[in-house]
Amino acid sequence: MPKVFRMCILFVFPGFLQAQAPERILLNGTWDFEQTSTAFPPVKFTRSIQVPGLIHLATPKIEAYDAFFRKPLAVEGVDQHDFRKMDYPPRYSWYRKRILIPDTLKGKEAVLTIKKSQYVTQVFINGMDAGTSIACYTPSDFHITPYLKYGKVNEILVRVGERIWLPSQAAGSTDKEKEHYLPGIWDDVYLNWTGPFRIERLLVLPDLAGKRVTVRFRLRNFSPAQIFYGDPMFDTVGVNIKISEAKSGKIVSEGKTIVITKRDNQTFSDITLDIPDPHPWSPDDPFLYSADVSLHSLKGDVSDLMTVRFGMRDFKRRGKFFYLNGEKIILRGTNITLHRFFEDPECGNLPWDTAWVRRLLKEIPKDLSWNAMRICVGIAPSFWYDIADEAGLLLQNEWLYWQNHGWDEQISKEYTDWVWTDGNHPSIVIWDAINENYDAYIGNHLIPELKKLDPTRIWDAGYMTSTEMAEDEMDEPHPYRAGWDLMTAKDPAEFLRKKPYPLGKLSVWYPDLLQVYESSSAQLVNEYGWIWLWRDGRPSKLTLNTYNTILGPNATPDERRELQAYWLQLETEWLRSQRFLAGVLAFCYLTNNYGYTGDWFIDEIAQLKKGPALYWFRHCFAPAAVFIDLPDERFLPVGEPHAPGSSLSFNLIGVNDLGHPMSGKTILELIDSKGNNIYSAMYPITIPAWLSTLQPVKLDLPALPGGYLVKTTFYPEDQEKKPVISRRYIRVGKNGDSFSFFPTLYPPEK
Repeated sequence: MPKVFRMCILFVFPGFLQAQAPERILLNGTWDFEQTSTAFPPVKFTRSIQVPGLIHLATPKIEAYDAFFRKPLAVEGVDQHDFRKMDYPPRYSWYRKRILIPDTLKGKEAVLTIKKSQYVTQVFINGMDAGTSIACYTPSDFHITPYLKYGKVNEILVRVGERIWLPSQAAGSTDKEKEHYLPGIWDDVYLNWTGPFRIERLLVLPDLAGKRVTVRFRLRNFSPAQIFYGDPMFDTVGVNIKISEAKSGKIVSEGKTIVITKRDNQTFSDITLDIPDPHPWSPDDPFLYSADVSLHSLKGDVSDLMTVRFGMRDFKRRGKFFYLNGEKIILRGTNITLHRFFEDPECGNLPWDTAWVRRLLKEIPKDLSWNAMRICVGIAPSFWYDIADEAGLLLQNEWLYWQNHGWDEQISKEYTDWVWTDGNHPSIVIWDAINENYDAYIGNHLIPELKKLDPTRIWDAGYMTSTEMAEDEMDEPHPYRAGWDLMTAKDPAEFLRKKPYPLGKLSVWYPDLLQVYESSSAQLVNEYGWIWLWRDGRPSKLTLNTYNTILGPNATPDERRELQAYWLQLETEWLRSQRFLAGVLAFCYLTNNYGYTGDWFIDEIAQLKKGPALYWFRHCFAPAAVFIDLPDERFLPVGEPHAPGSSLSFNLIGVNDLGHPMSGKTILELIDSKGNNIYSAMYPITIPAWLSTLQPVKLDLPALPGGYLVKTTFYPEDQEKKPVISRRYIRVGKNGDSFSFFPTLYPPEK
């Protein structure tokens, strides 16, 4: 949940911080750090560390650093890892911060908040145990007032455990494609002082169509519980709310309410406010509001104040499609597996570098016409969602729940706090509870309860469909055609001979795939590809067989990158040409460079240098595009080559994700192995809103045998839209001929 920190004055002294009458102090920055093999505090601290971050940022480096980030000399073709098989001894990680608490704060209530910390977090204040939390992805609040010394230096000591010690109750945290689960405090840490009443959680739920918001809050009353008969049990709290435009500060709505709170307990309440003439939040116009909520005693004293940003947007499902602000929207984009990237030797401080994250989430996606991403198998630091809000990026926000781990009660507690914590971000439109798995409790009990808390979003429950859950809003089919089979086949080449893969043939759908997609729920393809590379051009652990079978073990990095970009472009065209899909999200945009999969950057990840696949994605993900409906004959040839001098008839398929028709011209070209254009024709085309159209074409093939490139370029009449290229390789000649092809590592406009 985004919070605005009101100004506080910090004086830095050697070894600690001094604060003068602050209401909130952000404790991000440098902490003392050390590791121990037992649960007892270290005798001395010999390292420092950045907060937020993970333990790999410690200086000097921790002893296990090289084990965490060992770079493989060769690719090993394996499909999963058992996290219990550790290649380093587990350690307790200790964080220490010293801060001077002035006498002026005496009488106020102090809460230490650690937004995200993994795995098992215990806090000690001046040697006193202030509490333990097993939550890894939601805030942990520690009421530390009884342990503070006013007018003196106070010691905050935080102990963080290892994944191997995470209790059975904890929700999720198992990913069979992770090998090292780095612990650490990986989001903001702050101290907050209030009066007797505190806003623990604040959730602003927009209703754009109804021109109103529901402000939902959870209050904490610190007043002592009743001890003697006749002592008060409740207190009256005034709640003031002001809604304003985030940039201009213009106030658009105000409201007040009275809440009766139980002492030494939590109280839940909400209030609905009208928003006259609301400004919608959308990818094209990510307009933000802010809500200021303050608590007041009967005397009028301000006990607490919290500010959150939100957007006025409605996101719903109607039939098989999603609707944003009442208009149909097709999701186009990708995935980020941040918790796998944490294992990347080049990860460093990048996940907490605002400029790097902004380029990752805003600049590059805009250029590729992506409007959506799935934060996959593990959520992100809170400021990532702030950037997504500003960028107008639509997010499917997925908990780290792949393999089953957790008890129902704890899952309910953590998922509920997840909704409270991240629910103000307009960018998050889908809560993703499970990846590729089933859980009857989550699907049939917890999700219906959480929809009462937040009715403004869609829920995804992994592979659970209407046969496993009462309300199935969406499904997440993962059509990994050929990839998995090639990885597991004893003889991949023989497998392809028996079951050819028609890569690029857009009209081919297998019966088992159709059974899945015929569901009445929205179908969001949020994974596909299975053609991953590491950034140096080597195959990933899951794709070694694929590349060795198609290109041979001695292929160059550029040869593999060309195949990857071509494969992904053709599979994206195949999926996007099916007009019954609610969205298409390719896998994977960012992950561990030496992992089981891979991403599409090359060289140093700090530079975010795009590889060929990312350049070609601009074409196959264009909102309006024209695709060639022909199977590939270069990498996965099937049957006889085309006879020299014959003709080839096929369809061009125009697709349109926009709410209005798109017209333009399509240039069809045939290019020989040396790059010469030997044929060209023009076809006008108009693509209806949201739909597709077929354009039959006939291509006269040359008399000269060889490998040829069929290329189309769609030029939209809208001059603001860039030309869109589709391509297919064909063979002209006879079996046994040697075919060479014009390489297309990068599109012409690179």
